[in-house]
Amino acid sequence: MALLLRFVLLCGVADFARSLTIINPEQMIEKAKGETAYLPCKFTVSDEDQGPLDIEWLLSPADNQKPDQVIILYSGDKIYVDYYQDLKGRVHFTSNDITSGDASINVTNLQLSDIGIYQCKVKKAPGVANKKVQLTVLVKPSGIRCFIDGSEEIGNDFKLKCEPKEGSLPLRYEWQKLSDSQKMPDSWLPEMTSPVISVKNATSEYSGTYSCTVRNRVGSDQCLLRLDVVPPSNRAGTIAGAIIGTLLALVLIGCIVFCCHKKRREEKYEKEVHHDIREDVPPPKSRTSTARSYIGSNHSSLGSMSPSNMEGYSKTLYNQVPSEDFERAPQSPTLPPAKFTPTYETNGITVV
Repeated sequence: MALLLRFVLLCGVADFARSLTIINPEQMIEKAKGETAYLPCKFTVSDEDQGPLDIEWLLSPADNQKPDQVIILYSGDKIYVDYYQDLKGRVHFTSNDITSGDASINVTNLQLSDIGIYQCKVKKAPGVANKKVQLTVLVKPSGIRCFIDGSEEIGNDFKLKCEPKEGSLPLRYEWQKLSDSQKMPDSWLPEMTSPVISVKNATSEYSGTYSCTVRNRVGSDQCLLRLDVVPPSNRAGTIAGAIIGTLLALVLIGCIVFCCHKKRREEKYEKEVHHDIREDVPPPKSRTSTARSYIGSNHSSLGSMSPSNMEGYSKTLYNQVPSEDFERAPQSPTLPPAKFTPTYETNGITVV
């Protein structure tokens, strides 16, 4: 009976040794966002595995909201990669000769959406094997900002803060003093590994340059902080100066508003006065036309006058024209010579 059992066990071990096997153990891999993840899948085949070689990688997303997705496939000596849109162009076999027993892949430019369980399936009939690899993508600490929350004056309380812009938890903090004695105050020691250090009753000895380093499992980042603890400022003088400055500014603004208002009132008054003057004064008479009409009305009677009466009539005409009209006329009108027919009487007969 014992011999029979031993024979069965030896046969089983021999069959197992000859079957298709993936030699990599199941494992967990952690990588930083943007890096490349190497997912191993090396296998051996037996002489009995004579069927065509088929290799398939599947992804089970971490959120469990999607079914298993084929991300890359090898079949019939061809590679197929256009299966999973989120990994398109970012997943590749690492070996140029997959039939040699290496079905490992690289996933490049890792994103948080790449987190999940990757499964490698190798088929070469009658042999079949598969192994799983859990991939976790973490974000390195980056964009660290160091600053002081409060007034850096002797006797005051304030806080030193260290805040990363991004970084996957858990995060570890470490404060160091880089200048002077490089010795941290004893009261700060309990908070040397926290993002905030509370400073109580500050003294000038606290002044110096400090660094804050933030780490997680995939990387670290650092920021520097300069602390200068100074004597208290004259707050009363500062407040008084602020009040005086505010009052002066208000007075200046008031003066500007008053001047602008006064100027607008003066301009409005001038426009109204000018408008009233133009409405009260009648339009000026055309004096030149008056003189011309006066002369023209008297000119028609010249033709019937005798030479003996011309001299007296001209004087009378000149005296009758208003001097006011001629003083402002641009030019004195020129009278054409009067035409007349001389007459005389001979022996009681009038001759023309």
